[in-house]
Amino acid sequence: MPSLEKTDIDLGYIPLLDCVALIWAHRRGYFQEFGLQVNLVKEASWASLRDRLAFGVLDAAHCLSAMLPAAAIGSDRIGVPLTTPLTLSVNTAFISLSQALCYELHIEPNEPPYSSAHKVVEAIKAGKNIRFAQVFNHSLHHYCLREWLARADETLAADSKLASLPPSYMVEALSRGMIDGFCAGEPWNSQGEISGVSQIVATSREIIPPVTDKVLATTSEWAAQHPHTLRALTAALIKAQRDIHNTPDFAPIYAALSEYDIIPFVCSEQVHVRKYHAIQQIIRNLNAPETSPRASDMHWLLSQIKKWNDNTLDESRFANVASACVDVDCYEDAVALLGL
Repeated sequence: MPSLEKTDIDLGYIPLLDCVALIWAHRRGYFQEFGLQVNLVKEASWASLRDRLAFGVLDAAHCLSAMLPAAAIGSDRIGVPLTTPLTLSVNTAFISLSQALCYELHIEPNEPPYSSAHKVVEAIKAGKNIRFAQVFNHSLHHYCLREWLARADETLAADSKLASLPPSYMVEALSRGMIDGFCAGEPWNSQGEISGVSQIVATSREIIPPVTDKVLATTSEWAAQHPHTLRALTAALIKAQRDIHNTPDFAPIYAALSEYDIIPFVCSEQVHVRKYHAIQQIIRNLNAPETSPRASDMHWLLSQIKKWNDNTLDESRFANVASACVDVDCYEDAVALLGL
């Protein structure tokens, strides 16, 4: 294996289930196996993670997929190009509403997303102030929430003001009455239901196509300067992903997530049993065998940025921008390095 350009890596993440490959690779020694000393850095918000990655404080990070096309076209107001060699999750968000609001609007568990959206929109039109939050302005979660509202009224969906909050703050904000609903990844929707604060009313897979949610990202400049290091980092994470997907014993993985405060609430095979197994299934499905990044997903995200963030974007650029966001060659080289 060629010499690594850099061996000490600061790898940023947000506490969500889909950072599990980073946690597991660190716990199992897979980074060291490929010559890397990785320092996992928990970030407080997607905004701080994006900024610290763009300006070189972090070498790489667990990132929202939409951050990449937004950076490429300058919609993030920073304009530092990012690239990804690896998908960490596909379409794993949920929409949760306060249980009080669900009771008031007669939204039942497992009600179809169109029906719950219609009840919420009718309440808003009748003068009820319903406040929503999503995790970041350029995120699958933002677009999922607007597309859900648009099922009942596209104009209202476009005009609605959405707060941006860190995922781990959603349940607290809901319990304090600061918001009435949110769209975020797990485990925060499960935390809301377990604590009796919120109710899941829709999954992102019921609303939008199965596009990439989180990725491993670096700046394009960093990737060009550290190709062997990036390949080694990607290989270690692919090894962790396949291990997670295939292992028959899930308990050590769950324990690692709890130790890193990714799951900071009580949930086990004895307590909140259904949630425990639901979380296990989500994690296994995050790390399916094929995790190569897809330019088609970046193209879809660009169409959403145009629709909900900036309708002046030039669609003729989308194909080139989408291709520049993904590094399939690095992924394939990492797979070859693993001998897969």
